Amino acid sequence: MATSALGYIVVSSTDLAQWRHFAVSTLGLMEAPAGADGSLRLRIDERPFRIVIQPGAADRFLAAGWEFRDEAALEACCAGLRAAGVAVVDADASDAALRAARLLRRCTDPDGNPLELYVGRSLDYAPFASPHGLSGFVTGDLGMGHVVLPAPQLERTRAFYQQHLGFGDSDQMWLQMSPNPTDPKLGIYFMHAANPRHHSLALMGAPVPSGCVHIMLEAKSLDDVGYALDRCLADNVTISSTLGRHSNDGMVSFYARTPGGFDLEFGCYGLQPDWSTWVPTTSLIPDLWGHRWTPPA
Repeated sequence: MATSALGYIVVSSTDLAQWRHFAVSTLGLMEAPAGADGSLRLRIDERPFRIVIQPGAADRFLAAGWEFRDEAALEACCAGLRAAGVAVVDADASDAALRAARLLRRCTDPDGNPLELYVGRSLDYAPFASPHGLSGFVTGDLGMGHVVLPAPQLERTRAFYQQHLGFGDSDQMWLQMSPNPTDPKLGIYFMHAANPRHHSLALMGAPVPSGCVHIMLEAKSLDDVGYALDRCLADNVTISSTLGRHSNDGMVSFYARTPGGFDLEFGCYGLQPDWSTWVPTTSLIPDLWGHRWTPPA
């Protein structure tokens, strides 16, 4: 019943044009044909889309779409959730079609983060073509990237993803956020799906108004990352963190603030562990170098 990958994300926006400019004109993602609901859809590979921006009354993250390898795995997961008292909603065929899915189920985790669970890998075979000539993104069986979600009930929510969606532990960090030694440390759990990406999900033990801490897209080259950073600076995009390299997954990346109020990590060179021999680690520092953060306004 293990989740195979992060398939897509869904975002609400009061201004689709702002998202289009940020994602297409600045970052270099490819705009796909609009959804039947008027949504802006963005692609980074051979999938019809990986990011869905729906017209809405607020600018925020709406849901993560978790892919299952087959119908049996999806139904086993949903049966376990229902047995544990989790409300699982069966989406109708039109909703599933909007996600290019064969079957779609919806639920929330213990912290209220919405999940869309689906099966049915759809391909339209149109090649990814970046308006800025990006070489592409590391996706395929590794999924679209990763998502970091708020989890004030950190241990309970971690157990939910382990027990019901089959996630495994990759790494954890406990970060001192204040010079006061009596302040509790901020906990972050990094968790992997059934694929080689270091983590498809991370949980941070604090609330976040936008509904998401950040999403990550992994480019195929360092030049892709550097040129994207230059374009963000030229367009006056808020750079939440300068270029740096993480300690746990080795990702070389920068962070930019999206129109949805959460960050997008744009990186390359992420670690792909062998889970048969991997021992979950605790990283005592978040970065090997760089990643100087700008406090939010």
